[in-house]
Amino acid sequence: MASIRLTKRAIRSKILLRLNSQKEEGREVKSRIIKNKLFRAAAFKKAKKILFYVSFEGEVSTEGMIKKALKLGKIIAVPVCQKNRMIKPCLLKENAKLVKGPYGTREPVGKKCLDSRDIGLVIVPGLAFDACGNRLGRGKGYYDRFLKRLPATTASIGLAFNFQILPRIPTTKHDVAVKRVISA
Repeated sequence: MASIRLTKRAIRSKILLRLNSQKEEGREVKSRIIKNKLFRAAAFKKAKKILFYVSFEGEVSTEGMIKKALKLGKIIAVPVCQKNRMIKPCLLKENAKLVKGPYGTREPVGKKCLDSRDIGLVIVPGLAFDACGNRLGRGKGYYDRFLKRLPATTASIGLAFNFQILPRIPTTKHDVAVKRVISA
């Protein structure tokens, strides 16, 4: 177990360095490609209520995805991190004011929540993924706990840049894989 934590820490460190050294123009181009792939996915087309993450620190940019999904009539929620290390899906309206939450993430000022069982699709961030959908997050376990509580029928898609796709991610029994990864 200690060696897995060490390996996860090393992967996090390497990927964070690559994310932060990526040119903004390249990140935006790849994010648009990922957005186009996501919007063509059957799980996206079918979902009426979607939990998106609000991107930060070099992640695949989700702002444009969120705006377009709202225009398409999707009901969008974003995660709000609770003190009990749980995610609460809070509704995001067009032009909603976002404030800095724990860990630097942005969340809506008004916190009208959505029942997580009503969510049809969860868009999941990650520092790294593998071909089986295993993901390496930032190490706090918020998404693992959240995904574990969802109905088995809820779709989950990780978004990543190609350099974030690794041959294998070390996992423990607490880690929850996503059902699909979209990358560019």
